[in-house]
Amino acid sequence: MFEYRLLRLDLSEWKAREEVLPESIIRKYLGGRGLGAYLALKEIPPHISPFSPENKIYILTGPLTGTAAFETGRYHVVGKSPLTGILGDSNSGGQFGPWLRFSGYDGVVIEGASDEPVWVSIVDGEVEFHPAKRLWGKGVVHTEKVIRREMKTPSEHVGSILSIGPAGENLSRIAAIMNDKYRAAGRTGLAAVLGSKKFKALFVKGSRKIELADKERFRAESKKVMKKISEHSISEALGKYGTAVLVNIINAHGAFPTKNWTRGTFEKAFEISGEYLAEKYLVSNKGCWGCIIQCSRVAKVDKGPYRTPVSEGPEYESIWSMGANTLIGNLEAIIKLNYLANDLGFDTISLGNTMAVLMELYEKARKGELPKEKAEELFNLLEDIEPEWGNADAFIQLVWRTAYRHGIGDKTAEGAMRLAEYFGSPESAIHVKGLELPAYDPRGINSMALSYATSNRGGCHLRAYAVSFDVLGVPEKYDPVKIDMRKVELVKYQQDYFSVIDSLVVCKFNTFATDHNDYVPLLQSALGWDDLTGDELLTIGERIYNLERLFAVREGHGYQDTLPKRLLEEPLPDGPAKGLTAKEALEAYLPRFYELRGWENGIPKPETLKRLGLEEFEYIVR
Repeated sequence: MFEYRLLRLDLSEWKAREEVLPESIIRKYLGGRGLGAYLALKEIPPHISPFSPENKIYILTGPLTGTAAFETGRYHVVGKSPLTGILGDSNSGGQFGPWLRFSGYDGVVIEGASDEPVWVSIVDGEVEFHPAKRLWGKGVVHTEKVIRREMKTPSEHVGSILSIGPAGENLSRIAAIMNDKYRAAGRTGLAAVLGSKKFKALFVKGSRKIELADKERFRAESKKVMKKISEHSISEALGKYGTAVLVNIINAHGAFPTKNWTRGTFEKAFEISGEYLAEKYLVSNKGCWGCIIQCSRVAKVDKGPYRTPVSEGPEYESIWSMGANTLIGNLEAIIKLNYLANDLGFDTISLGNTMAVLMELYEKARKGELPKEKAEELFNLLEDIEPEWGNADAFIQLVWRTAYRHGIGDKTAEGAMRLAEYFGSPESAIHVKGLELPAYDPRGINSMALSYATSNRGGCHLRAYAVSFDVLGVPEKYDPVKIDMRKVELVKYQQDYFSVIDSLVVCKFNTFATDHNDYVPLLQSALGWDDLTGDELLTIGERIYNLERLFAVREGHGYQDTLPKRLLEEPLPDGPAKGLTAKEALEAYLPRFYELRGWENGIPKPETLKRLGLEEFEYIVR
């Protein structure tokens, strides 16, 4: 009988209590993202401010996290997002997920709010609250160093730390929850929720053994799947050049968003690519706990104005958002920016998009294209900074000011959408449902139009990575600019399958070589669910996806599925997709998507909820 051990931390009282969830709940939602969505919809009151003490943060693992399988070193975070106002969630690798389970618990819920900064340690089931006033205002690297010294655990291979930086403390809506110094649960700004609760960090360590129903079968099934993953060509490419192997590939397809999404190609793409990183700045490869792919880069810049110590990254999304999107073609500067973003605690996708918006606003203000009073206010807030396109030094200064909300930083800390709206140019922010878009232009990869528009957490490539079939040919190759209705089924399948992946919790890079059926024997042998089928597992994913959508429906917004005006109305001026917008594809795909989902205008129908066993939430759509 599988039991999920949940630890609830009441920050208002500095008290902890354990709760054991029955196996029936795990059978319906698995763990991680699915369990978080279920608990959030039940426990977070409707329409509250994300910064209310009534909001909660769920830090959750899944039934495969920390097992001796493959790429199982991940955890998932869920809560009401201060960036989007709907259900926010994010996923991170490194070591934290397994060490959380080893500490004695499968998940932690952060509730209430402390009057003063606090951090918490969990060691073999023992919970202790610690004052964190001396850590408040400090970066992630310093915070981890101090906590490890205090816990007498200097080795970074023993135990793990989750924390927030100054960005989260100062309630930046684009702040990331960090772990293992350089790993980020970045999307949707949930670090700001922890900041509002005065929660600085969580240290976990322990020796708990993960129980398996049939160890020998689990080991044998793991080896089969591990072989498929390790031998796949994409796994090999990721190991050789990291995620930034995509820079040249996506740029060649004309879908590499450049100059705040006004172009699809960047002339300096190679100079910020994974190949160039490997040649000039790579120290070593690195992977998360139990990883066989080793996609992470460890890099450094030895000298010059962008000198940076040995640290992890930058990854593809960070290179794009802080590079091509702002016209910065200097990889040394991007490495420096990535280090600062990690230490101060930012989501690099949102940060880069926000700075690209600021650069566009600055350009418009100088041309007289902003309302006069807004232009004057912008110049005053900028003080001595001139955020021109490609100005890396200005970007570096702006990262600091955003983290501490100094001057213009008070506006950029709000994210791209609010920044653009405040200065009277809402069309400058490229977002869906308030969440800034990642590095694939749907005008050049048209299935991403549907993926972005229908993502439950806002603009996201990790709800359905349609790039896999439109560009990489997995499971088969499609023309990225041709409308093909088969793509709709693939997007829906990925959304359901990835819901399962995020709930188990394992790495999405597994999915290039696997499908949902590969996880059936693993769960059968791990949990004793001998009657589990592939169809049931995919239905669990569909249930989770509908559950997340219900949160948005309940809040009264965030279920409208569309794209930014720029992507719908402004054709790409360059590259293979020149002359194309995303409008035709979205208009073709969306009705069929709703038909497959059993939704009407973005809202699940009552009969769909009944079919998925979500009757308790039918009141939301009645």
